[in-house]
Amino acid sequence: MSNDQPTPGQPPEDDDPFLKKPQEPSPPSEGRPYGSAPPPPPPPPPPNDPYGSGGGFGAPDPLAGMPPLAEPGKRILARLIDFLIISIPLYLISLPWGGAVDVNGDGDDGFGDAVASGYSGHQLLWSIIGLVVYVAYDTYFTHKDGRTLGKRLLKLRVAMLNDGRVPDIGAALMRAVVLWAPALLCCPCLWWLINIVLMFTDKPYRQGLQDKAAKTVVVAAR
Repeated sequence: MSNDQPTPGQPPEDDDPFLKKPQEPSPPSEGRPYGSAPPPPPPPPPPNDPYGSGGGFGAPDPLAGMPPLAEPGKRILARLIDFLIISIPLYLISLPWGGAVDVNGDGDDGFGDAVASGYSGHQLLWSIIGLVVYVAYDTYFTHKDGRTLGKRLLKLRVAMLNDGRVPDIGAALMRAVVLWAPALLCCPCLWWLINIVLMFTDKPYRQGLQDKAAKTVVVAAR
């Protein structure tokens, strides 16, 4: 009788479909003398190294065994889809109370523009409501399976850089707050510009500021 049955109530080790798969060991060299020991494996990364870099030249790549990095254009489009999914219903809900933005003003950039043009009590209230909704949306879907609705449509996902898992609730919340708080409360244009530039130029993981804060990376979904 086999003794390999899992303990009741204990989830299997591979319950996360996005967990980074281990690399297959390379076959032994035919030229190695008989009886010689194989070379020692590379040392594991330090436990306090959140990026799993290993701390030096020749260290294993944290992305080994994970899908390729997401294309910046797809990331921008997915973010735009998420923005519209939330902003349109939220604006329609705000209309009976005068709208979330000042329709008589010159700005048309949503919550962040309304606050930047003047912190009236009405605009500030709706900016805070918008921030709560955006952060809750991003946190929930990122923690659920790494994919907001926009990322699901574009076949992208968020993963922890050190092991490829779906972000835990703390990482998902950190990522959402860093992404949306500056965008909605103080400097929307500058904030989006910085993050878009980082998507194209950051090396080697194309991390936005929210990814650096949460130690995540955006990759193509399998």
